[in-house]
Amino acid sequence: MEETISLKELMQTLRKRIGLITVIAIIAVIISGVVSYFVLTPIYQTSTQLLVNQKKGEENPYNTNQVQTNLQLINTYNVIIKSPAILDKVVDELNLKMTAAELNEKVTVASEKDSQVVNVSVQDEDPYKAAKIANKIANVFKTNIASIMNVDNVSILTKAEVGEKISPIKPKPVLNIAIALVVGLMVGVGIAFLLEYLDNTIKTEQDIEKILEIPVLGVITTIEEHDEVNARQRAGNKVRVRGETVGSQK
Repeated sequence: MEETISLKELMQTLRKRIGLITVIAIIAVIISGVVSYFVLTPIYQTSTQLLVNQKKGEENPYNTNQVQTNLQLINTYNVIIKSPAILDKVVDELNLKMTAAELNEKVTVASEKDSQVVNVSVQDEDPYKAAKIANKIANVFKTNIASIMNVDNVSILTKAEVGEKISPIKPKPVLNIAIALVVGLMVGVGIAFLLEYLDNTIKTEQDIEKILEIPVLGVITTIEEHDEVNARQRAGNKVRVRGETVGSQK
């Protein structure tokens, strides 16, 4: 006999385990909030922009071939910016207590499509330190790119600065709590259905029909203990009333 689960049974399972689901979701939210606000260290990000412009002395500033050449060089510049040739000098000049490889993990270099602007972003626990590193990377790159590639077509467009109300880019407590709530609800629902699946006790006549695959002919209602006591008291009262009635007739 193939077993089927109706939507009504699913809803009954959820209602029966709603307490468990709620508790798991609340625990997930609390853990996420505590970790986000008190455990994880806020990370700030600052950025500087480099402009890959025309070579000095170019008469026509809008030379299409030169622009295309600069655009093709941007990918090369992105690699060079994060190379030890640049980052080692940044570490030395700023006396950073980290290696070039560790600094490389904090630096992100990107450029918009068909744009001559390169964004250099640095992440750090201290926003002022991140801005200082970003600006130093830009200066070191601009100074040394001429000797590395024998070109001189890079200028600093904007410097990294720390705003008055700078916010950390991570962690994001609200987002983390929202994700934890969804995950907690999903885990709670999963555990609820798992417990229901593992529960093999017989509770209703429908359970008997499913297990034995035979129809139920009758059901004996459960007599509660207090109902049984009340029934006995009522029976005793009837006996006493009958005894008094018989005695009065005599």
